Parts: sequence; C-alpha cells; structure tokens
Amino acid sequence: MTRAALRSAAWAERWFPDAYVFAALAVIVVAAAALAFGASPRATVAAFGEGYWSLIPFTMQMAFVVIGGYVVATAPAVARGIDLLARAPRSGRGAVCYVGLLSMLTSLLSWGFSLVFGGLLVRALAKREELGMDYRAAGAAAYLGLGAVWAMGLSSSAAQLQANPASMPPGLLQITGVLPFTQTILLWQSLLLTAILILASLAVCWFTTPRGAAARTAREFGVAGAPAPPAVRRPARPGDWLEYSPLLTVLLSLLGFGWLAHEFASKPAVGAIANLNTYNFLFLALGLLLHWRPRSFLDAVARAVPSTAGVLIQFPLYGGIAYLLTHAAGADGATLAHRLSSVFVRIASQDSFAVVMGAYSAVLGFFVPSGGGKWIIEAPYVMQAANELQVHLGWAVQVYNAAEALPNLINPFWMLPLLGVLGLKARDIVGFTFIQLLVHIPLVLGLLWLLGLTLEYVPPVMP
Repeated sequence: MTRAALRSAAWAERWFPDAYVFAALAVIVVAAAALAFGASPRATVAAFGEGYWSLIPFTMQMAFVVIGGYVVATAPAVARGIDLLARAPRSGRGAVCYVGLLSMLTSLLSWGFSLVFGGLLVRALAKREELGMDYRAAGAAAYLGLGAVWAMGLSSSAAQLQANPASMPPGLLQITGVLPFTQTILLWQSLLLTAILILASLAVCWFTTPRGAAARTAREFGVAGAPAPPAVRRPARPGDWLEYSPLLTVLLSLLGFGWLAHEFASKPAVGAIANLNTYNFLFLALGLLLHWRPRSFLDAVARAVPSTAGVLIQFPLYGGIAYLLTHAAGADGATLAHRLSSVFVRIASQDSFAVVMGAYSAVLGFFVPSGGGKWIIEAPYVMQAANELQVHLGWAVQVYNAAEALPNLINPFWMLPLLGVLGLKARDIVGFTFIQLLVHIPLVLGLLWLLGLTLEYVPPVMP
C-alpha cells in the first residue's frame, strides 16, 4: 500500500496542474453546460460577472483564517510552549501519535493554526534524537488535522458560511436558510463522528509508524531541530520606535479584547464564535498580544500572506460558478442547480443520500481542493436535493464536511505550508496518509449513513 501511495504521489506531483487551473476549467464547463441547456449568452455572462465579486467578504474572511492561525502559531510565546510540549513523549511511536492528537485537536479551533503548529512541534521533537522518531510518519501525523477532522470544527468553511447569511450567495440562502452551529458541528452525531475519527486516526498512526532500523529520523533528511524565532531587532531610526514598542500593542489589545468581552457577554458563546468576523478578530488580537511588538506581528503577517494567494484568486471564480448554477436559467426556466438536484434525487433516497453525496464530494474535492469554494459550488444543488428528499439540512452540511477532508489526505495542495516548515516533499508523507485514507473512506461513509438515520428533516429557517 505504501509503494502504491508513493507512486500515486509522484504521478500527482508530475501531472497535476495548479488548483487555479481546475477552478478556471470548472467555470468554462459550467458556463458551457448552461448554454447547452438553453441559457442565453447574455444571461450566462451576466451571471458569471455578477457572481465573480459576490464572495468578497467570505474570501477575505477565509484569507484571515490562514493569517490569524499562522500569526498565533509563530508567536515567540507559542514557540516556547511548543518546546515544553515536546518534552512529553517517551518513544518515537508515542511521539507520532502525540503529534497526531494535538494536530487534530488544534484543527478543531483553526486549521491554519494547526498546520503551522503541527510542523513546529515535529521540528521540536526532532531535536530529541533519543526518541528515534520517524520524521516522515510524524510529518504525516501533523497533517491529520487538515486531513481528518478540520471541517468538523470551528473553522469549517461550510458551517461558518451557513451560519452567516451575510456571507452567503443569495441563491443559496433561499435554499438552505440559516443553519447555526447547533444544527451542524455541535450536533451530538457530529461530535461522536469526530471523536471516532480521532481515535481511528491515532490507531493507524500507532500501527504504521516505523520503529528501530526502519525509522528515518530528521537527521537523514538533513533537517535540524525547530527553527529559532526571528531575533528581535532594534529600531534603526527614531521613526521606528513605535514599531518596536509594546505601547501600541497594549492599547490595541485593550480595545480588541474589550470588544470581544462585550461580544461574548451579549450573545451566547456559540453564536458569537459562529460569526467569522468575531472568530478572525479573536485570532488576530491574540496574535498581536503574543507577538507583543508591532514589528514582530507585522513580520509574521508578511510571512503568512503568500499562503493566501490561492484563496484570493480562486474564490471569485467559485462565486461566478455559484451564480452560473443558480441564476443562468435554461430555455425551460430551470437552472443547472435544479437539474443537478434532480439527478441526486433520482439516484439517491433519504437513507442513501449521505453515502451518495459523501462519495461525490470526496471525488470532487481532489480536483477542487478548497472546502469553502467547493461548498459554494456544491451547495445549491445538493442542498436542494436534501430538501426534496427530506434530509436534515445541518447533517447534509456535516456529510460534506466529513467527506470533504478525505481527498486532503493525499492531495498535495494543502500540504504545502506544512511541508515548507518540515523541509519535506509530499511523497515523503503521503505513503502514511494514504493508509489513513483507506481506513477513513469506509469509516466516514458508514458513520454518515448510520448517524444520519437518527435525524429528522427541519425546513429552512430564514433570517
């Protein structure tokens, strides 16, 4: 299985284009389909143009998820905390499972934080040569947050979008209504599914980690221990003084955390954190405080921004696709979203919807590796099908969330930030994540079907 995984990764690295190419091709395919079903050229180009900028608020929110997570994970205080955490494991195999557990738990708070935090923890553990830790297996474990459970947590793009009507395309809002976290990630069925996935992932880590002579340590990859935090520089001119003084940090933190205290005091905690603006504000405020000096904070932001390039350039295309699906009506007045939902209704029943949708979403996710962007593409027709089949709408979101993570386990797109921290290539870790994928596929689809039987349909609730 590992040899097959390594061949698959090598093939993907050689032949797979950038994810932007898939997004652009998707626009062309959807536009061509709209024209083929009778939509006028004018209606088609109008739908694409109107949709292109429709997701700007959500695009910026997703970019700040990456920036906020990176800024917090690279703060000097967090680096010292990582060094303390690295003292706990007593064996190489235990260290790999330890990395996997912390990676998955932190991803439930923020997938952006989890990627960087997991990589830095592996580097810190690599300094403990007495562990004999397999560096590849540890790197794969650090990726489990994004590859296994991230979409079941607070930074789930689909759950966040559905809880924020202002971020949704109007056509989607009419289909799904507003779905608060209590109907998606906080369902007891969702929490149970998440717990089972964490335990299963750790079991795979335990049984697949090489030991003894078979283990390859960081030294064999030419990687040293955890990178040292950037040295604190001194102001080079009088105008730099405020950049290196904590004065602005203290004043801004008083304002920021004061507002956060008001927000959480005036609303239920679940409702407050479900607001993407509040969620991102919390991470930015915490990152500013942890970096203490504005210059350190700004340098961390500058290092994080390149990781947002794919989000910034691709999400407008996803907005255009969403409008093409829901606004470019054919000759008979039916949109592509309506036609696709009819296909789902024909091939799925209320009982089999979770398996059919989960399998479809997982396959599509390999070509469109963006949880939020892909949800905008899928949601109009799969949620319409859920309405017609009387499937619990919040569980339909969770079906998407659980299945969407599956292709991440072998898709090198989201591995890049982690691999940059680790100094590895995708082929070094995908052999281990491929085995995780083989275990997760039947487990995820089976649990989605079984737990879905315990939920009843609730009609869309409009804001």
